Amino acid sequence: MLRRVFTIFLLAGVLAACAAPAAQTPTEAPTLGPAPTEAPTTAPAPTAAAATPAATNADANAAPASAGVVVFRIVPEESQVTYEVGETFLNQNNRYAIAVGRTQQVNGEVRFDQANPRNSSVGALTIDISTFTSDSPRRDNAIRDRWLESARYPLATFAPTAIEGLPETYTSGEEITLTITGDLTVREVTRPATFTVTGAIDGETMRGVAETQIKMTDFGFQPPDIAGVLRAEDDVKISFSFVARPVA
Repeated sequence: MLRRVFTIFLLAGVLAACAAPAAQTPTEAPTLGPAPTEAPTTAPAPTAAAATPAATNADANAAPASAGVVVFRIVPEESQVTYEVGETFLNQNNRYAIAVGRTQQVNGEVRFDQANPRNSSVGALTIDISTFTSDSPRRDNAIRDRWLESARYPLATFAPTAIEGLPETYTSGEEITLTITGDLTVREVTRPATFTVTGAIDGETMRGVAETQIKMTDFGFQPPDIAGVLRAEDDVKISFSFVARPVA
């Protein structure tokens, strides 16, 4: 959660919708605070103090609705999504191991309200799961082509619907823990998911870790099972370590 002060004087307005990859147009999660006041259709006449015209949806992308709102964008090169799945190697005396796959192809935004942190919101997260890479190219190819079919369904999305744990006030460098609930879509199947997020804003850098647990069968595919070779568990741990910085 980077911290940068934007001094913008607006009578009213709304935050811009979260930017999304060309493949999809995710929707932004509602904020936990009170609903924003709709901007008037006409701006009041200028006074001696030189009033600023009200913001509209057309110019919302150019400026936040209120002073102190910072839009943070995930930096893929410094972020990572990881899956962890237990595997039993039947051909190696039932040796147990954890398969780990990683990708940095992730995009998303967070809007942080410095004046009222409880009005902050998280936009949809998009991940290219076809780029997951583990220590075994053979496993990766099997996942892409046969099990997860990520070559056919490359994008997974998480669209937050509720956030719990946002503080009333925030001090730079303070670590907080949140619970973010939303809709996770994999292989065009959508299921509810809840991430536990621990993070902080220090200077102009937001960083943290989000974790959740899902089952493969909930999204319409079976765990890898190769007769006489290996059997994977249904449970999958998903971790997202992220770094985000203010949108220029």
